[in-house]
Amino acid sequence: QIATPTLVGTLSICIVFFPVVLLTGVARFLFTPLALAVVFSMLTSYLLSRTLVTTMARYMLPESHNEAPGRGIWGRFLRGFEHRFEQARKHYHDALERFMRNRGLALTCVGVMVASSVLLLPVVGEDFFPRVDAGMMRLHLRAPTGTRIERTEWIVDQVERTIRETVPEKELEGISDNIGLPVSYDLAFYQTDSIGPQDADILIQLKADHASTAGYENAIRDRLNRDYPNVETYFQAADIIGQVLNFGLPAAIDVQISGNDLQSDYRLASELKKEMATIPGIADLRIAERLDYPAFKVDVDRAKALELGITEEQVASSLLTSLSGNTLIQPSFWLDPKSGVNYQVISQTPEHLVDSVGALANTPLSTPGPVGQGRAPQLLGNVAAITHSLDPGVIAHYTVQRVIDVNTAVRGRDLGGATADVQAAIRKLGELPPGTKITIRGQVEAMRESFATLGLGIVLAIILVYLLMVANFQSWLEPFIIMMALPGALAGVLWMLVLTGTTINVESLMGTIMAVGVGVANSNLLITFANDLREEGYDPVAAALEAGRIRFRPILMTALAMILGMLPMALGLGAGAEQNAPLGRAVIGGLLLATVMTLFVVPTVYSLFSGRFKGKRERDAEIATATSAHV
Repeated sequence: QIATPTLVGTLSICIVFFPVVLLTGVARFLFTPLALAVVFSMLTSYLLSRTLVTTMARYMLPESHNEAPGRGIWGRFLRGFEHRFEQARKHYHDALERFMRNRGLALTCVGVMVASSVLLLPVVGEDFFPRVDAGMMRLHLRAPTGTRIERTEWIVDQVERTIRETVPEKELEGISDNIGLPVSYDLAFYQTDSIGPQDADILIQLKADHASTAGYENAIRDRLNRDYPNVETYFQAADIIGQVLNFGLPAAIDVQISGNDLQSDYRLASELKKEMATIPGIADLRIAERLDYPAFKVDVDRAKALELGITEEQVASSLLTSLSGNTLIQPSFWLDPKSGVNYQVISQTPEHLVDSVGALANTPLSTPGPVGQGRAPQLLGNVAAITHSLDPGVIAHYTVQRVIDVNTAVRGRDLGGATADVQAAIRKLGELPPGTKITIRGQVEAMRESFATLGLGIVLAIILVYLLMVANFQSWLEPFIIMMALPGALAGVLWMLVLTGTTINVESLMGTIMAVGVGVANSNLLITFANDLREEGYDPVAAALEAGRIRFRPILMTALAMILGMLPMALGLGAGAEQNAPLGRAVIGGLLLATVMTLFVVPTVYSLFSGRFKGKRERDAEIATATSAHV
């Protein structure tokens, strides 16, 4: 009686996970294992339900359904449960009968409720991935450009004291500082915004039992902005999930401005920054590239240098070797004869001896020939003029094109809504200069790609499930009636996300897929039994009422088992549980309303349209008659 509908329901749940195959990038690696686990577990459970469960039922269940459940507390509990359940089923049967008696008004109200749920989409908001409280904070500090590393260290020490005053000592595990730009370390293994001695990364680790990390970030941010107005500070993703989702970028929203004029691009970025500063939820707004790094411009008089037999290349090489050594161009090593260990040797002018423009002008220049015989050693000041200047601290490129980045994080708001306001701020800039382009990158780019892929995949999965049921029922209308549970599942997901303050993200979309699959399976179970009753001579209304009454227990138990199983996940208990909470909440919300739709709307719609198609026996009889007539 239920072998075929259970098989179709199991295959339907497996098919609805088809959208995961279409995911790309990080989302694919995050959710493909989840989808495969669900599919294989469903197939295994179907196999066990047809073999192990039936065998255990044969030997463990009582011979008669009316057999007394026994004495004692357990027996009284079972008898009381069965009595209350029968009362609930009777109440449901009466409610369904009244619903079907006023089906025009009832279905209209349900349709209005489901359609109005679409208005919740702007309220819910969009995020790529749920925010997780990892108990870590990563603060980047940037002193005024050109600050010496000793001064930066002093500032970091003061900032660290402010952090310790803000975070209670009992909740603080430790603070780690990285000041300046590493010289002998490959930055490909260490994502940092450091471009010089004025930069520092401060990593703050909280203990397991701590208050909200986001709350501490807001408190630290407010104090630093008030107490250190000349120091730029902002938080970056500290946990591995946040860093991966940012795809190596320093912020969730990265607005890239690319053009032919660096100064013009920077002015445009400054205007955009002012517009974005007024957007609610925007935090840690900054321009990543600095164009005001203090520098000395050495203007060589080429004519005078050539008279002395010195080329521009020799001037640059002499200055570079004096100030930085030649370790990159021509490294030198000293071999310890005792240990056999190589040590790199760097020869350069001590920094304390180059403390003025005059000292820099006294840098000796290498000459092509030997000194003497009328040739005197030449100094830099003899062939060049040294002036103060400002240079870009760093020049960023994206696919070869030079860019200026306006980076920002989002706090207390969904990523999709903040990005929409950023796009509006870009439009306020008006017409851009020729050759200039503004592009939004970061998490939002991957989020939109994943949402578009999942949306298309869900539509394809629904079509595949519909075609599967068409093949099973040999009808186009009955699968459509079964699909009446889907709008309820989608509306239930939206309502649950709004009530729990959860956004639409990849996790909640995966939960939506699960709710849709279970909802379709329950509706399929009810319609199949109603068709069997039609074969026994029931009219459409009576068949729908009886199918709802008989299938009330399995439908309710299936939904409750899924809801209770997802409840711990939905509550978000434990460290990092916020990551999977949207999935559980979406499943619970979708199943609650999908079950109501299955128990009331599906049998009502079935009673309306079932008279327009024949039962399976009638169709088989017609096929047999037509076949015999043909023979």
